[in-house]
Amino acid sequence: MQDEYRTVARAGVHETEINRSRFLCALAPAATEREAQEFVAAVRKEHADASHNCWAYVIGADASIQKASDDGEPGGTAGVPMLQMLLRRDMRYVVAVVTRYYGGVKLGAGGLIRAYGGSVGEALDAVGTRTRRRYRLATVTVDHQRAGKVQNDLRSTGREVRDVRYGEAVAIEIALPDADVDAFRGWLADATAGSADFELGGEAYGDA
Repeated sequence: MQDEYRTVARAGVHETEINRSRFLCALAPAATEREAQEFVAAVRKEHADASHNCWAYVIGADASIQKASDDGEPGGTAGVPMLQMLLRRDMRYVVAVVTRYYGGVKLGAGGLIRAYGGSVGEALDAVGTRTRRRYRLATVTVDHQRAGKVQNDLRSTGREVRDVRYGEAVAIEIALPDADVDAFRGWLADATAGSADFELGGEAYGDA
């Protein structure tokens, strides 16, 4: 698994005009290929009267799924530059659709490549991105007497507390970077005089 990746902070649209053609780049996060395809379909429906609705998406933290379409523009002048821009920016789990309303001036192959790739780059800057980092999930189990202090200590040291469950003891689910696991074990033993249980779980991505 990748240690981290970037994705868009939110869905958004950014418009640019080049030689009287309007280029609207719609961006959205997409957890699955189906979500990406549904977003493309929704934009195509919204802009059914446009000259072209070109698209590209990258799914998977390791970019395992990469697809793009020129939607009638000359081959390789729209979808591929869009995809290349997403990859150059290390974007994952993201879909981009650039809608073009033709303004009567031909841009040529080089102009189209710059226009479509540039539209995605400008939209990423406008909408904003966020970094997602791989974490190891872990559960700390402590007695009720110590639970409040442990939670406060976790938060004050910047640890992400994901869940707290109360039963005979208190189970606190946290997320740790892999590199911090051993140091955290030592910290927890000191903080609880060795009375806490620590159990490692699976992996997940969270905001860095």
